[in-house]
Amino acid sequence: METIFQLIAIIAITVGTFFSIVGVLGMVRLPDVYARLHATGKVGVFGVVLLLVAAVVWTPLGWARALLLIALLMVAGPVVAHALSSAAYRIGIPMKRPVRNDLEQK
Repeated sequence: METIFQLIAIIAITVGTFFSIVGVLGMVRLPDVYARLHATGKVGVFGVVLLLVAAVVWTPLGWARALLLIALLMVAGPVVAHALSSAAYRIGIPMKRPVRNDLEQK
């Protein structure tokens, strides 16, 4: 049974690290603040949650705390990214190559 938990932890670490690296690459490579927040708000949070799952499976000391932290990350991550992008829009940071702007005043 311990081998199965170790295998699950290794898979979660691998996938979580992949998503974290994709989030960092998105932060570096994407053109504007809105696209960067999209990368970090979705992909980065998913990577951190998988790494936390791996830590809990590897050392099952605090399941309740880990589940609470996962829930808070899943709720707070996209909300924070949305709030930051809304603030960036309100202070006038332009979008690079916008396709559609639903918030534009006509």
